[in-house]
Amino acid sequence: MRVFVTGASGHIASAVIPELLSNGHQVVGLARSDASAAAVEALGAEVRRGDMADQDGLAAAAREADGVIHLAFDHGMMRSGQLAEAAQGELAAVKVFGQALAGTGKPLVTTSGTLMLAMSGIKDRAGTEEDVIPGGPRVDSENHVIGLAEQGVRSSVVRLAPMVHSDLDKHGFTTALIGFAREHGTAAYVGDGANRWPAADTRDIGVLYRLALEKAPAGTRLHGVGDEGIPFRTVAETIASQLGVEARSVTPQEAPQYLGFLAAFAQIDGLVSNTRTRELLGWEPTRPGWVEDVKSGHYFA
Repeated sequence: MRVFVTGASGHIASAVIPELLSNGHQVVGLARSDASAAAVEALGAEVRRGDMADQDGLAAAAREADGVIHLAFDHGMMRSGQLAEAAQGELAAVKVFGQALAGTGKPLVTTSGTLMLAMSGIKDRAGTEEDVIPGGPRVDSENHVIGLAEQGVRSSVVRLAPMVHSDLDKHGFTTALIGFAREHGTAAYVGDGANRWPAADTRDIGVLYRLALEKAPAGTRLHGVGDEGIPFRTVAETIASQLGVEARSVTPQEAPQYLGFLAAFAQIDGLVSNTRTRELLGWEPTRPGWVEDVKSGHYFA
């Protein structure tokens, strides 16, 4: 397939694009700057200049492609507390892709997050791919994409774990948590730290996006997780051991001081299952888990 990829110079794309190319696909990556274009070219993909605000350009690129993988999201806005605004931009983009691909049967693979399940009120059990949230930031985009299955689009959504980790990760949540621990001389967790976060290796995620593109049924939600739930205290203690600082409990009121924009997320118990994703696509994560990867040292080089 000839695949149009947004967010093509980002962390997830750094695994998705090589995975697509090594399996015989052609890739056209969206790039808005010279630096982004250079990064896309370095991965071996063709560059299409533009940005997410250019709806005509996005539509044209989607029509010209055999499939679309949408990875772009304004994480800068999210980090500054503008999650709702960033989510609106994402929703506008997926609506453009839906209109361009309607009736074609072509695949559209987009991105959401597993933490949204816990934020919606799912408790005392693992969130599953069958769980549907009525609405909210990013969820509106997810639901719109799933609905495109009834408009002749082979649509699917990958719900990513909050910690997608590897030596390719330069700006993700793991990197942020390490930065906060360095800054404050302590790796913080809230309360007893028993709440759990999922994680997945970037290259395993690259395989998942390829499989979704190639064979996910229309209207499918997928869980991009390897570790289904790591206690947040373990996350803090692992980081602390590598930095030579203490791991300690903080109160919910203290959390913003030590965990910045992740303070609220760090209190979520986000256990999820990936059973249906594995069964549906034959996807099996093969890379080291989060604790082993962080202990390997590359985050601290």
